[in-house]
Amino acid sequence: MEYKNVMVAIDESDSSNLALKEAIRLTKEFNAKLHVLYIVDETIFNKVDEYVEFDLLWSAHREFGEKILNKAQQVLNTSEVDFTTKLSELKPNEGRLAEKIVSEANSLPADILVVGTHGRKGFSRLFLGSVAENVIRIANLPVLLVRELKL
Repeated sequence: MEYKNVMVAIDESDSSNLALKEAIRLTKEFNAKLHVLYIVDETIFNKVDEYVEFDLLWSAHREFGEKILNKAQQVLNTSEVDFTTKLSELKPNEGRLAEKIVSEANSLPADILVVGTHGRKGFSRLFLGSVAENVIRIANLPVLLVRELKL
């Protein structure tokens, strides 16, 4: 299989940083183009107290996403790969985060999607679920999960 478009979904986690490194490796191996995605999740504000100023909170969350992409761009600038970055927004009527990630990958279209996983176990996994697990369930393209090794 050959990959021409590699997409990696990132956040602020260590596993996301590892996913970015693995996506860079894949991109170099296949002489592909790398597409880096950060999603600003508006759905987390569904239960925000009415006394909190939504626009201010939203602006801060969006700014945080831009900082994450800028940090990734610094790594990418030294990696010698062709890349793009995208800040996307998940609105409450657009479903869940995993669905948005897969939708962005399909609209590219990406040949493979790279996602970091936090490797939760037990009750935290049961109650919190896993974006990565949901991506695998609904994706119609290859997905590479990158997990942090804990020694």
